[in-house]
Amino acid sequence: MEPLDQITLTGVRAFGHHGVFADERRDGQEFVVDVTLFVDTTRAAASDDVADTVHYGEVAERIVELVGSDPLNLIEGVAARIADDLLGHPLVRAVEVTIHKPHAPITVPFADVSVTIRRGAGGGAGA
Repeated sequence: MEPLDQITLTGVRAFGHHGVFADERRDGQEFVVDVTLFVDTTRAAASDDVADTVHYGEVAERIVELVGSDPLNLIEGVAARIADDLLGHPLVRAVEVTIHKPHAPITVPFADVSVTIRRGAGGGAGA
């Protein structure tokens, strides 16, 4: 496979009701999402036309929608939901998604907790 270019969004903030505990699902909390899309940008670079690439503004809006949709227990599932959705774009060959849960119910001081997954258009991890 040819080397792919990357489009990266960092720090997309979205509110969701994901978590194992009842208060997380009831009250919700902010999640932060980083996404890297692996694409071939050759055509877009030549045409200088947004129609020939992945519109990162639309990707950010979609991430917010997906995080805000049906609650899941685990952020692994939220990450997979986002990855599967973004892989539906015809130009996206692979994706890396990191979900940060900065307000996770952890009883000791911490800065962040996150899960990162990688998926390819052919399915599965390790794209």
